[in-house]
Amino acid sequence: MSEKTESIFKQLNKVSVEGKTDQKGKFTYLSWVYAWSELKKIAPDSSVTVYHDRNTNLPYFSSSAGVIVKVGVTVEGLEHISYLPCMDFSNKAKPADKVDMMDVNKAIQRATVKAIALHGLGLYIYAGEDLPEAKQKAAKSPVTKKAVAKKADEPKKSGNSFRKSVKTEVVANESEEL
Repeated sequence: MSEKTESIFKQLNKVSVEGKTDQKGKFTYLSWVYAWSELKKIAPDSSVTVYHDRNTNLPYFSSSAGVIVKVGVTVEGLEHISYLPCMDFSNKAKPADKVDMMDVNKAIQRATVKAIALHGLGLYIYAGEDLPEAKQKAAKSPVTKKAVAKKADEPKKSGNSFRKSVKTEVVANESEEL
């Protein structure tokens, strides 16, 4: 199947992000920089929408339950939306009165990566897998498993950096459920 006739999901799902992830405790993270870069290589017209609360014009939604962000990634006209609460160091939602703008920024970045994953890139990370589908078959040989295990033991370095979030539009309904 040629690249032009293969779906964007299949193209993105084949991309290995191995070596571009960070390990924090038991969780694996893909930096938004790598996710965005890989997405734009395959689908250069992709865009991100950070949704703002209509009443406050802030890039998050707050209630007594906590603070949540809403991010959409559009690829070839298809938008996938990801919601993510602002979380503490152990990935537990923070109470609204404990959230600062850095927490909001981090949640936006993570929600962006999750929305990109819904389009196929790095989706296997969220399933607890170590390798994309194309490499899973190859990992059945002991040599490959050993190499993968060795790679997993190496310390992972962060490629994360702070990014500016540009508000593309204010989109929210008072009646819209989060």
